Amino acid sequence: MPSEQQQIELAIPVNVIWDFIRDANNWAPLVPGYIQHEQINDRLITWEFKGDLGIMKKKISLVIDIKEWNEPTRVSFELKRTNEKYIGEGYFEAQALNKNKTRIVGFLEINASGALGSIANSLFKNAIQISTEEVAGVISTKLEEFNKK
Repeated sequence: MPSEQQQIELAIPVNVIWDFIRDANNWAPLVPGYIQHEQINDRLITWEFKGDLGIMKKKISLVIDIKEWNEPTRVSFELKRTNEKYIGEGYFEAQALNKNKTRIVGFLEINASGALGSIANSLFKNAIQISTEEVAGVISTKLEEFNKK
């Protein structure tokens, strides 16, 4: 199963980071290929984006199912394709290092199945690494802007 973990330390208080993360409108549009998202309730978010896996380009519709919401330190979730079974999971953790500095850790694991599952998983391996690095950078920049408000 392809997976990736990113870690970053920011000079931003943990409560500011949590205020940012709790609202999908702040971070969902930052994912490469973003098309749209909808917050169904406090535990479900639908999300559409264009996936670019090199030789494969496809519109992807996902449901993010929040499994754990422990403010202000951890959110864990499962990813599902619309009307399909589980395809992945991940988490976001924020640890206050002091009152103005926070360590953020994000993790994502994807497991494609079916006839093309092994091919898709090998493509996902590189795509997840590139995507999580890009998202970490963009979210860091947005968090710094959010902190200045």
